Amino acid sequence: MPDDAPFRHALPPALPAGTRPALAAEPPRPEVTRSLRSAADLVAAGLLEPAKQDAVAALAERYAISVTPAVAALMDSGDPADPIARQYIPDPAEAVTLPDETEDPTADAPFTPVKGIVRRYPDRALLKPLLACPVYCRFCFRREAVGPDGGLLTEAELEAAIAWLEATPEIREVILTGGDPLMLSPRRLGWLMGRLSAIPHLEILRVHSRVPVADPGRVTEALVAALETEKAFYLCVHANHAREFSDKSAEALRRLNRAGVVLLGQSVLLRGVNDSPEALEALFRAMLRHRVKPYYLHQLDKAPGTARFRVDAAEGLRLVAGLRGKVSGLAQPDYVVETPGGGGKVLVRDQA
Repeated sequence: MPDDAPFRHALPPALPAGTRPALAAEPPRPEVTRSLRSAADLVAAGLLEPAKQDAVAALAERYAISVTPAVAALMDSGDPADPIARQYIPDPAEAVTLPDETEDPTADAPFTPVKGIVRRYPDRALLKPLLACPVYCRFCFRREAVGPDGGLLTEAELEAAIAWLEATPEIREVILTGGDPLMLSPRRLGWLMGRLSAIPHLEILRVHSRVPVADPGRVTEALVAALETEKAFYLCVHANHAREFSDKSAEALRRLNRAGVVLLGQSVLLRGVNDSPEALEALFRAMLRHRVKPYYLHQLDKAPGTARFRVDAAEGLRLVAGLRGKVSGLAQPDYVVETPGGGGKVLVRDQA
């Protein structure tokens, strides 16, 4: 008897020549029905390796976690390099702060005349009514400030911010940001839009938001109605990858567009997300298909723990130049960077 005879029963039967064994199917990922706000939530949803849970839980004590069901549904948990997951799933590398990273890379604090207002330019100002977001991006330049407690301005603080705008006639444009202004209830948002619309010297109102792609169910008829104003109004949608424009996102954007809202797009150039000619082209084409005009492509701000997302400006310039002649001018945003000390945005080519 051959020496291996006692073990033959444990061996799989021989396969015909040229065939490959079938791979065992992965179990389906649990359906996400609520926002995921902890490392344990991410593990349970199959979006974080259990071995990373403790490190990410410690990280969450400093940087908030939130992944909406709409965003979770876009993630490919079988792809370790998934560009959607990379934007939202924490990584232990975030605990490392490099010497050139700062908690306030855009210098909001020195340009804050009253709480909730940031003024870096003579003719426009930011108004931050809250610091809550539907999702918390791992590269966010305000990641030290935003979080689930909301950072909501009190009635007195909001009145003081509006009073400052009323008393500063040089301001012609107000940008509602945060946090995400579309996290406000329609009633509260409508009240705020009404107050700002009543300021005679304000000519333009703008809202910057992730909601239409990250939590499109919030874009109800009531919310759209709350944005009604006689002023010139623009909604700037933040998206970094073409796959963020899901069917639900498309519905939300159509609802806004039907109401006459002018839609602009802003993105951040991110390593492992959109740092290729193909990814940028697909992103900007997706924006235009959904009636969103690409407006800004931002060079990453140097917030703590974000080095893994950095793309060198010279490489960014090559990527942007590669779009010329391939896509319509409509699909080509300005590639901008924040200047040190709160000097505002300039074209990257002017800094390179």
